[in-house]
Amino acid sequence: MSAAELTALFAFCTAMSFSPGPNTTLSTALAANLGLRRALRFCLAVPTGWTLLMLASGLGMGALILGLPMLRLAVKLVGVAYMLWLAWKLSRAGALAQVSAARLNVTFWQGVALQFVNIKAWMLALTLTAGWVVNAAGLPATNPGERLAIICAVMVGFAFTSNFTYALVGSLLRQWLAQGSRLLWFNRVLAGVLVATALWMLTV
Repeated sequence: MSAAELTALFAFCTAMSFSPGPNTTLSTALAANLGLRRALRFCLAVPTGWTLLMLASGLGMGALILGLPMLRLAVKLVGVAYMLWLAWKLSRAGALAQVSAARLNVTFWQGVALQFVNIKAWMLALTLTAGWVVNAAGLPATNPGERLAIICAVMVGFAFTSNFTYALVGSLLRQWLAQGSRLLWFNRVLAGVLVATALWMLTV
């Protein structure tokens, strides 16, 4: 992979990883409500799930899902339903003591699975495959395995760093949010972001 391709890859991954989305929103919410340690497993689940997703896309599954309307719709609806469920849970937690009761928690494997029901993630993986793994003719580029490995390594770094950064911000706000009804409104804003993301997913 040339220096120009690597530069473009880093720029693309930076823009996609650090822009707000379901993963970064959940990282912020989990850290603000449960603490940085509890959010860390989700921060690790995102790059794990993304790597598996990218490998699946590189092997052709991404094109299959996006190419079959019914399968694409099924993935989209499951992802939307899951994000709306998380948004509902999040919007109900108005105090740190209520978080456990509301069960605002995402396990490691739920975090991994979330990547597979995010149609935006599939489109991103397919874009990376088309732009860096295959050539303009749609045929495998030179050393496709090496290119796929580089992309996965780069995205693991970006996926963890971006989610950990958002989680760190959430954890730093934790004590401030514990006062009055600040946490309730903070959670409702993040729930709104999840709902908006879910509705956006229905349009792509």
